[in-house]
Amino acid sequence: MQSMFPRCRRGPIMSMPKCIVWHLLIAGALLATSASACHASAISPRRLLEVADIAGPTISPDGHSVAFRIERASVGRNTYDTVWYVQGLDDALPRRVADGGIPLRDSAGGSLPPKVVWSPDSRWIYYRAVVDGKIDIWRAAADGSSAEPLTHDAADVRDFALVDGGHALRYSVGATREEVLAAELAEYDSGIHIDDTVPIGQGLFRSGDVAGRLVTQRFGKVWFDRAPLLGDVPDRWMEIDLASGTKRALAGPDVPAEPSLAPGKAGVDGDPWESVRNPQDGRVAWLTRIGDRGGQQQRPDVLLSALPRAHASRAVRCISELCTGRAISGMQWRPDHDEVLFTVTDPHQGQAQSILRWNVATGQVRVVVETTGLVNGGRDPALSCGVSDGALACVTAEADQPPRLERVDLESGERHVLFDPNAALAKDMAAVAPARLLRWQDKQGRWFAGQFYSARHGGAGPAPLFVTYYSCPGFVRGGVGDEWPLASLAQAGISALCINHPPGYIMDAVARYGEGLAAVESAVELLSREGEIDPSRVGMGGLSFGSEVTMWTLSQSNMLAAASVSTPVLSPFYYVMGSIKGKAFFKGLRDLWGLSSPNETPERWKVLSPVFQVDRIHAPILFQHSEQEYMLALDYEIPLIRKHKADLYVFPNEPHQKFQPRHKLAVYERNLDWFRFWLQGYEDPDPSKKVQYARWRQMKAAMAARAP
Repeated sequence: MQSMFPRCRRGPIMSMPKCIVWHLLIAGALLATSASACHASAISPRRLLEVADIAGPTISPDGHSVAFRIERASVGRNTYDTVWYVQGLDDALPRRVADGGIPLRDSAGGSLPPKVVWSPDSRWIYYRAVVDGKIDIWRAAADGSSAEPLTHDAADVRDFALVDGGHALRYSVGATREEVLAAELAEYDSGIHIDDTVPIGQGLFRSGDVAGRLVTQRFGKVWFDRAPLLGDVPDRWMEIDLASGTKRALAGPDVPAEPSLAPGKAGVDGDPWESVRNPQDGRVAWLTRIGDRGGQQQRPDVLLSALPRAHASRAVRCISELCTGRAISGMQWRPDHDEVLFTVTDPHQGQAQSILRWNVATGQVRVVVETTGLVNGGRDPALSCGVSDGALACVTAEADQPPRLERVDLESGERHVLFDPNAALAKDMAAVAPARLLRWQDKQGRWFAGQFYSARHGGAGPAPLFVTYYSCPGFVRGGVGDEWPLASLAQAGISALCINHPPGYIMDAVARYGEGLAAVESAVELLSREGEIDPSRVGMGGLSFGSEVTMWTLSQSNMLAAASVSTPVLSPFYYVMGSIKGKAFFKGLRDLWGLSSPNETPERWKVLSPVFQVDRIHAPILFQHSEQEYMLALDYEIPLIRKHKADLYVFPNEPHQKFQPRHKLAVYERNLDWFRFWLQGYEDPDPSKKVQYARWRQMKAAMAARAP
């Protein structure tokens, strides 16, 4: 196995005096950790929750300014504040131009990346916002002088575009708000008919928080995603003349449509994945997946292709070694150039990103920027920077570096920080809870990577370890779903490791879970051998796929001393409730887990479901579920609770990923208390937590009585 190694930072270019000062500061921190910690503020769960996220950087047509949105949680008001800013690309200060309303979310609870469109004259920005319970298109002046809603429609706006050289606004809507409310009340009065569209297992009447309102939901088109009632009403398109304010309905050929070209028709190999059209001349670039699938859900490699000229019928491939065999995760055209900018997200380097430019005419590929974290348009690795002909505006973030906005020169690669709203947290992270990239191999020679936060030692001997498994891009707060405050755990004396799952998705569930277990086992072995951690005090937690691997690790090993699980895993209850969806559910169950009904494939169910492994689980489990999902797990959680092996909390009106700030903070703080209790024997003296600790002490006594 390969040992861990310190991360080498590649930051913006500094002058020599600044560089010397920086290294002196770092050296001082390393030589006097305790003194540094005294001067740095604590990395509390609340500070991690209230990070300012930056999203949607979009450069103006004249190339002089960038618009972007800041999103920050407010625990006091249990909501999120969003603000639109415009900033010059040459050292100007950011200018607040408008409130952004309540952030829109996908049905799993994740914040949607905002769409912002500049007017051609660079004087205005247009964006969709939820204000006073209505989703409208707003227009804000780039100089900050005014902001106003434009649509004033009876229905919420779904999408929009500027047309006719910026003189008209087109937007789409569905059912009106009054129609939705009336449909909800009509169901309530007459009884809700249960069919394959109804998400049973959650409240049936106004139980989902969507755009700041509790709504009645239905299943969407993909797996278990949700949509509001009447969300399937087809789009109606409208157009507003921005000079006169007149509005007209569009029909038939007037409705905007994006022409498409199948990559196969242009001679591009592989399975289609992503395409992007050059807005200036209509050329298309493609990403397709190629290679032998070999038991994976998708082919392993990515091919980058593009049309070399506006009216070309055959695409050219990027064949440079810089774009072949690389984990390309996104692309966009560079304005006024024959270049496609593409992003590589390297899974072997902790999802570190680099941006390169490919000249489709000459075939030449050049590196623009390389980082040790994210460099894109927000938290999602697939997002893109804002782009002009000469520069990028990117959101950069590293495991211990909160998001900030940077300008990147496309020719020189020089980086310049434009806006850093999290500077104080970044300074304290460097002093109190720095992260380092950890890379290692298991016994089969498979490579893994993760971000490691070494414990601030408060006692003698190796520290306990907490592990979360799934995905750890950019600034790591609490793993996927943000539920385990890794920096807070490290500050409290518990080392923390966030492990990225290897590239690909293995279709065989036993092999898939086994890979995750091997990643955790080999990391614990490495860190224990090097004296970093105590292998008898290891905790683990996860959400979604991370929950599955955590439950598998609990049942298939004795490695864990405590666990925390956020979402349900396979069980007969899950099967019964999901079966209401019919064929799509049965196909997914068969493809992803190799399962039919418990009666048809009983042996496979016994292998995969914790319902049949309750007696094999010997570590205590904290379940913190959303109300939308918790019923799916009660057939194994109730037996665990009755055996004093588990504690269960449920958060109302929450989807797959909890997002209400007070709920997020409660989850963070309880997870911190849980692992300090089981791994350190520590109890917070806060009187409000007496009942919690009394229950956990009862669990500990019952489990000790059963121990051989």
